[in-house]
Amino acid sequence: MNIIALIVIGLAAGFLATRLMKIETDIPTTMAIGIAGALVGGFVLRGLFMMSGWIGGLIGAVLGSMALIWLWRRFGPRL
Repeated sequence: MNIIALIVIGLAAGFLATRLMKIETDIPTTMAIGIAGALVGGFVLRGLFMMSGWIGGLIGAVLGSMALIWLWRRFGPRL
């Protein structure tokens, strides 16, 4: 799956991940979380499990987005 497809899937994944993790973000932040999660999760999932296609990309993107949200909550700045 190419990077453009991962970015497009990442937009939907960002929405799903922010809802599953119960955080409220604006649209640009949701998009950034999803795209970053798609890039991270898509490459990791493909490398570890040799999954491809849009289903594998979506699963990897949602998992990657959720992992980024968790890392931000755990190690991000405390306000």
